[in-house]
Amino acid sequence: MGLRRSAAIICAGLLLTLLGACETTTSGGSVGADRRQLMLVSSQELDQVAAQGYAKLLSEAAGKGVLNRDAAMLKRVRAIAARITPQTRAFRADAPDWKWEVNIISGNELNAFCMPGGKIMFYSGLISQLKLTDNEIAVVMGHEIAHALREHSREQVSQAIAAQTAIGLGAALFGLGEGTAGLANAGYEALIATRFSRNDESEADRIGLELTARAGYDPRAGVTLWQKMINASQGGRPPEFLSSHPAEASRVQQIQTLLPVVMPLYESARR
Repeated sequence: MGLRRSAAIICAGLLLTLLGACETTTSGGSVGADRRQLMLVSSQELDQVAAQGYAKLLSEAAGKGVLNRDAAMLKRVRAIAARITPQTRAFRADAPDWKWEVNIISGNELNAFCMPGGKIMFYSGLISQLKLTDNEIAVVMGHEIAHALREHSREQVSQAIAAQTAIGLGAALFGLGEGTAGLANAGYEALIATRFSRNDESEADRIGLELTARAGYDPRAGVTLWQKMINASQGGRPPEFLSSHPAEASRVQQIQTLLPVVMPLYESARR
């Protein structure tokens, strides 16, 4: 009884701590993407780590001669970013003043990302192999910026800290061996973490589409973008329920559902 009572008290304390660490990082915008998130680390800590990682990536790419080799492509992508980043104020008042940075690495990867704090990287293969239009690049960029706005990386780090704390606490309280605790951790990674990742991607699609429209880029390009992605990955992607990301077909469906919401923003921006 004493052990169970101690466990209950400790778990209750942990729960109160976690509840106190929940906050909302952005407003909902027109697409209604507002929710409370578990945040156990500070934005400043993660931004610093991201800036260091980005600087290292730039240095390595420059050393290999693959950084910003295509001046025209770089100018094009930076011009799109210059139109999108001011629109981040619709979700966060502080975001337009972030130290935004945009670069391109020459490579065949169909990839792009935005680190915490606004450090954006595109791989040239995404643009050249898929022959992306400016509107389609804007959809990709809006999506990646949305991850930074919602601080998904910070949220995932916090979830991992909370999970490891809970698993370690349970193992210590109930005398579980390392193998059992490791199994619990593996279960968390396979089930909980994957589910959150899918939610993050879906949320970034929603916010990103609004950013695209507010910047005056046609959000309907989201449909053509993912059609291109589907064609490029013919049979190469696992079923949605086994993937950490939503299937491309699901993303197309969500975009089509959101078009009535974001098209007026696009039309207003084009006036």
